Amino acid sequence: MAGKEQTGNEQTPENVLKDIGTKMDRAIDALNRELGTLRTGRAAPALVENISVDYYGTPTPLNQIASISAPDARAIMVQPWDKQALREIEKSLIKSEMGFNPSNDGNMITVPIPALNHERRQELVRLLKKKLEDSKVSVRNVRRDGLESLRKLEKDKLISQDENRRAQDQLQKTTDGHTKKIDQVGTAKEAEIMQV
Repeated sequence: MAGKEQTGNEQTPENVLKDIGTKMDRAIDALNRELGTLRTGRAAPALVENISVDYYGTPTPLNQIASISAPDARAIMVQPWDKQALREIEKSLIKSEMGFNPSNDGNMITVPIPALNHERRQELVRLLKKKLEDSKVSVRNVRRDGLESLRKLEKDKLISQDENRRAQDQLQKTTDGHTKKIDQVGTAKEAEIMQV
């Protein structure tokens, strides 16, 4: 150990925990992005921006070929930068699993957002719960990787058993905190879906 230089990127419990926290934050960010595409009764550009459109033979996300806005809570406006893409955009919106019925006026496409019926709301809540569980699984997988890293540090005699135990306690607190955040995001989204 003597004479070993500190390089700043060696494995320490602090570095492992910091890395774990970052990865868990990313899992929550991914969940938030995904939930943005879950339809509630309210119009939001996120509902359509990632719908894939066949643009001159290349599958392209809608937000890369059109400006998307929600002028009110009941409609989304899609204005393609290339008018030739109107037909393909309209087809893609109809084919999406969102139940859209867009209207094309030759310049832009209006996508009315119908109110959700009770069955559709229940279906969306089930989908929400699955996405929340997937997100929790991601967090638990990150936790498992962190535990393995900490055990390896102890096995390689880079940290003591006590340091490992303290780091594992901190890791569990980080995991619990992120799981709680996922639950909070889910509760808010469920309320949004069920709001009539």
